[in-house]
Amino acid sequence: MKRLAGLTMAVLCAVWLAGCAAPGGSPGEMEIRTGTIEQITMTEMKSNHDAGLGAIVGGIAGAGLGSLIGAGTGRDVAIAAGAILGAVGGNYAQKQYYDKPQPAQQVYVRLANGVLVAIIQPINPNLFQGQKVFLEGSGQDARVVPRT
Repeated sequence: MKRLAGLTMAVLCAVWLAGCAAPGGSPGEMEIRTGTIEQITMTEMKSNHDAGLGAIVGGIAGAGLGSLIGAGTGRDVAIAAGAILGAVGGNYAQKQYYDKPQPAQQVYVRLANGVLVAIIQPINPNLFQGQKVFLEGSGQDARVVPRT
């Protein structure tokens, strides 16, 4: 029974640490491009809360509460059931209260090489049509920032 509880905690810790890992690519690697803003439109984007964090915290709390119930095999079952119910409840709570769309802007930038790109990012009131800008990063992490 102690082995099951220890194994459960080890798996939960491993999942939690894996969520902290940096995405692929070399650390510090960033591509910077220049261009001109052609259009800015208002939109929404998903919140920046970490997906799955509610389930992890709920599962750990549920396992902790389950460990307070019973003894022997019944306690092991209570730990497992508490972890499962806590994970489901934590995931539900995160989706209901924290994963609300955030206001954002979609910025269309004509790069110096002629390519038109669209970036969705949090609202930056310092951006306007016709402005010279930098595009920092790539993919989901790309951002449009004013050239100074």
